[in-house]
Amino acid sequence: MALLLAGCDREAPADVQEQGALGDAKAGLSGELDRSHEGELMPAVAVADPSGNALNTGALQGGPVLLNLWATWCAPCVVEMPILDDLAAEYGDALRIITVSQDMQGAEKVVPFFAEREFKQLEPWLDPDNTLGFGIGGGVLPTTVLYDSQGREIWRVVGEYDWASAEAREAISEAVE
Repeated sequence: MALLLAGCDREAPADVQEQGALGDAKAGLSGELDRSHEGELMPAVAVADPSGNALNTGALQGGPVLLNLWATWCAPCVVEMPILDDLAAEYGDALRIITVSQDMQGAEKVVPFFAEREFKQLEPWLDPDNTLGFGIGGGVLPTTVLYDSQGREIWRVVGEYDWASAEAREAISEAVE
């Protein structure tokens, strides 16, 4: 658990948490693509939505998936979420974007976070025991992994990243045809 906490700025300024601050906050996004896990299968872990409906990540094969591990207390994660929502709108059915909260308080933290930001595409998935985070490895938030339609990893980004960039679109095109 200490590794999860180490990867994120828990004491971020409150203005980073506001959507209006995204323009300035996006300028500092600088994660890099990591292909060292290429070909690994997506871990089969059951995550749940706030109503208790389960999603088995191992059953997500059939189309490309961009899986994002995040938490409400993680400043870079908070900055990325609206960008990922926009990305989900842009790609539609061609790319499934799944954001899985690693908040130990689960729905108690995630439901108000989603309500306040009014995401139009993202769904709140919960993993309060961090099972998926441990299955993927690394322990740093945010961690985002692109899987192909067979559920095999193409690349991952550990840490913050500008998902609105041309580089991100080019990297995603490896899975989306």
